[in-house]
Amino acid sequence: MSDEDREPGPGEYRARGSIIRKMVPGEVLASVPAAREVAEAEGRRLHFDFLDDEAVLKLLRLRFLDEARLHSAGMKLGVPSALALVGLFLYWGGYVQYWESSKSQTLYYAAAGGVVALIVLLYVITLTRHWGSHPRQKVRARAAAYRKFAHAAAGGGADLPGFYPHYGPYPFAANFHADAEDLELPSEADTR
Repeated sequence: MSDEDREPGPGEYRARGSIIRKMVPGEVLASVPAAREVAEAEGRRLHFDFLDDEAVLKLLRLRFLDEARLHSAGMKLGVPSALALVGLFLYWGGYVQYWESSKSQTLYYAAAGGVVALIVLLYVITLTRHWGSHPRQKVRARAAAYRKFAHAAAGGGADLPGFYPHYGPYPFAANFHADAEDLELPSEADTR
């Protein structure tokens, strides 16, 4: 059974590529004094206990769901956009450039410009909805800090798997908003 077909077990989460990974316990990471200092400092800043394994596991699972939703939105918008733009270009290359009526060409260019403007607007709305969500930014900020904590532990000699925690940094849209609500895992939200 592949990782995509099974649910993560206790202490497991999905990493990039939907591969199931085992979480390293906080006590292993905190065994390095410099890493413990990072965890405590970032924990105060982000109102989060990076040494609480249950909370960190939830964070790692939420981080994967955030990444999966963003990827899904990108595919739902990206593939149709690419097809529409290729179609506009091919139609122009095959027919429009040979039309003698400049009025017809102008109408085509106006319609094509409208389609491109609509695509750009949809991208802006989608990115604002996904990257601008304060609760999701809160998860990203905490995930970025956890990655920093794990890398400090690895740099200090802790025995960690290569590339742990198996996701990249968040170069943007990882701002901490203390007033934003905490996200819940779908299974937790259903039980309430």
